[in-house]
Amino acid sequence: MVGTDIEDVKLIRLRVFGDERGRFFETWNLQKFTEAGLPMTFVQDNQASSAAVGTMRGLHYQIAPHAQGKLIGVLRGSIYDVAVDIRRGSPTFGRSIGVTLTASEPSRIWIPVGFAHGYVTLEPDTEVVYKVTAGYAPQAEGGLRWDDPALGIDWPIAPAEMTVNDRDRNWPRLADAPAHFHHGAA
Repeated sequence: MVGTDIEDVKLIRLRVFGDERGRFFETWNLQKFTEAGLPMTFVQDNQASSAAVGTMRGLHYQIAPHAQGKLIGVLRGSIYDVAVDIRRGSPTFGRSIGVTLTASEPSRIWIPVGFAHGYVTLEPDTEVVYKVTAGYAPQAEGGLRWDDPALGIDWPIAPAEMTVNDRDRNWPRLADAPAHFHHGAA
């Protein structure tokens, strides 16, 4: 596990074993991930596929009682994955962390409750998989504008080259978003 610039967001490099048959790695191991300090009770697995480079998904979150922690990985292709701290009172409130996740170098990123999450695809036909700690609840959906200048996210794809749906284009900026999460709150 590798720390990031935001303490609660963790990058997990997976150990890959390879030989003439191909490669093998564990994508999830309750004991190892728990020993690494990650609180893990997953209730749902999701998979998203995107045909085009520059497909934007995010920045999303769910509010209580359906707030989600997410463990994100890539099965095919690559993404630039971003987490934004939206916990009011946090020393890192409004800051983002971005990492490139690829299928060729398997890793997982842990995005805890209280963070908005999104990604843009860097290769065609990208497949993303993620585990979540709460099921999808449409009434609990929230989001932030992926291009909010206050977030300072340096997306590796030019905005004019991104495919963004209307919902993601119309989320509020951080300054206008409701205060759903508070640092240190249970």
